[in-house]
Amino acid sequence: MTKLIDVARKAGCSPTTVSRVINNYGYISEKTRKKVFQAMAELHYQPNSAARSLQGKKTQLVGLIFPTVSNPFFGELVSKIENQLFTAGYKTILCNAEEKIEKERSYLQMLTANKVDGIIAGAHNLEIAEYQETGLPIVSFDRKLSDNIPIVSSDNYLGGELATQELYDNGARKIYFVGTATVTGQPTDRRLQGYKNKIKQLGLEPRVQPISSGEKAEIKEMAIQNLLSTKVVDGIVASDDLTASLCLTVAERLSLSVPQDLKIIGFDGSQVVRTLRPDLSTIVQPTQAIAQLLVKLLEERIAHPHEPLTQDTYTLPVELLRRKSSSHQ
Repeated sequence: MTKLIDVARKAGCSPTTVSRVINNYGYISEKTRKKVFQAMAELHYQPNSAARSLQGKKTQLVGLIFPTVSNPFFGELVSKIENQLFTAGYKTILCNAEEKIEKERSYLQMLTANKVDGIIAGAHNLEIAEYQETGLPIVSFDRKLSDNIPIVSSDNYLGGELATQELYDNGARKIYFVGTATVTGQPTDRRLQGYKNKIKQLGLEPRVQPISSGEKAEIKEMAIQNLLSTKVVDGIVASDDLTASLCLTVAERLSLSVPQDLKIIGFDGSQVVRTLRPDLSTIVQPTQAIAQLLVKLLEERIAHPHEPLTQDTYTLPVELLRRKSSSHQ
């Protein structure tokens, strides 16, 4: 069995330094942290997991790993999850993984080392295998992490269909899907597949303008402006509300009338975007229901960690919120 001193030797530092990194105590340079976490990963070192199982003690801490709370949708969802956990008697440790594999891995190792009771994970890095090795109760939002980790998701496929049908019903025929559309298994890919299926049913040509969610807003705007300046577009199904909002901004700059010249619909329906963009039609994800179900499932996994899953996927319905950007009504 790998010991802490083995990690120290591998990382080229003292056992005290390894302990401080594991417990997130005191100042440690980022370079040293990376060396320690890399050594832990290579040696498959999981600190305190054995002691935790022997002691049977609960920390009443839950880790939340999400892309970033600066995104209005994730900010709203995380807030509601935190409220649900607090009501259930848990405190939270929030980890913004940002779409960085090493950052997500470091957070996961830190949560494991600090003996949290469970993890709710909604980060985007599907490659990470460590989730299977933590020995912790885990519930996932929108991502398949492992066969033994339950997934809660909105009906992204149906949302893509509803959004496309809405634009078609209001006269759009040259309908583009704009946004993140290149990573199989992510929710935006399911939205894209729903769009493509509906486009096929309607006898139209699928048109996709991929824009990475990780790009800066200025780069996204340039791509959208190039699309609207060089192509004939009368409808846009955006992969998310932030992309849809940028489409509205660019359309205004190009003197395109919405919805007369161009119809736009987003996806997510966070309260922040609804307030700031009251004219934006969108597909609304049920954040309150998602938060409640995630916490309920996590509590069940904490109480019965070794029981096999009776259901591994939970899909919640989405709703169309029709506003001015997609309809003349």
